[in-house]
Amino acid sequence: MKKVLQIIDLHVSFRTYGGSVQAVRGVNVDVYEKETLAIVGESGCGKSVTSQSIMRLLPAYSAHVDQGEIWFQDRNLLSLSEKEMRAIRGVDISMIFQDPMTALNPTLTIGDQLMEAAKEHQKLTKKEVKEAAIQMLDLVGIPQPKERLKQYPHQFSGGMRQRLMIAMALICEPKVLIADEPTTALDVTIQAQILELFKEIQRKTGVTIILITHDLGVVAQVADRVAVMYGGKMVETGTRQDIFYSPQHPYTKGLLQSVPRLDMKDELIPIEGSPPDLFAPPKGCPYTDRCPAAMKVCDHIMPHETQRSPTHTVHCWLQDERANQAMLSSTQRGSFS
Repeated sequence: MKKVLQIIDLHVSFRTYGGSVQAVRGVNVDVYEKETLAIVGESGCGKSVTSQSIMRLLPAYSAHVDQGEIWFQDRNLLSLSEKEMRAIRGVDISMIFQDPMTALNPTLTIGDQLMEAAKEHQKLTKKEVKEAAIQMLDLVGIPQPKERLKQYPHQFSGGMRQRLMIAMALICEPKVLIADEPTTALDVTIQAQILELFKEIQRKTGVTIILITHDLGVVAQVADRVAVMYGGKMVETGTRQDIFYSPQHPYTKGLLQSVPRLDMKDELIPIEGSPPDLFAPPKGCPYTDRCPAAMKVCDHIMPHETQRSPTHTVHCWLQDERANQAMLSSTQRGSFS
């Protein structure tokens, strides 16, 4: 498959009154043409910061990209000027934000907001732009699209607003669509409809989707590949089958064990403890303090990447060929170093 986007050794920090927060610490990930890549992890792991780095939407007054590269169409997005980046946002790479209730301007009609990007970036007549907007509303399943253009956001339900956000992101026919928690604010029934809509749109347009979520149920429904983040790092990457049927990192296993299932006979197993303090991130594996299989080496040396298969990589000392194969408890850390 052809790579459409490549993130290399991305480090992002935030300046605060309490010090510097190391939000993203060396992320590497490839995104391939026409796939859905899900970046998953609990709140604060760095997944949204990673996606906003792609779009160059981090707040300039507090965020700083310390190092790294993001390659798209043979250009490093982090080295482009703001003017060059504006020509890419919404045209080649679009983003759907988390809350459709607050992402729309209540004083502008649906048509004005939907057609704004097309007017700015595409060489179309006023009539052609309107036709494109009607076709896009139809594509995302909004009934009576011609009449809807004259309405305002308050006349749309939550599900319809999210469909509108998808239409706005797709109207310029981008190559990459980033969806940041696109179903969090929706009820379960509408969520299922939106996820099905994503799959249908991908079949029709061939757009590459990067899905940011903490919901493994969403991942199971739509993802082709999954990247698991923890403590600002990618800890495991693989196909949906790799992650759900052959997880290797203790954190990935913990996430799967804490998700309720209809066939579950035993109680849920929670992940004990709290995420690491990113004001002073650990030198070794970020999951060490919560890991039931932690060894001495986990405390002070970051795990190397281990290739489990052509599609499956994991950062964990348990996968290192020198590591003791026994699952050592955190109170009985081994001497391997």
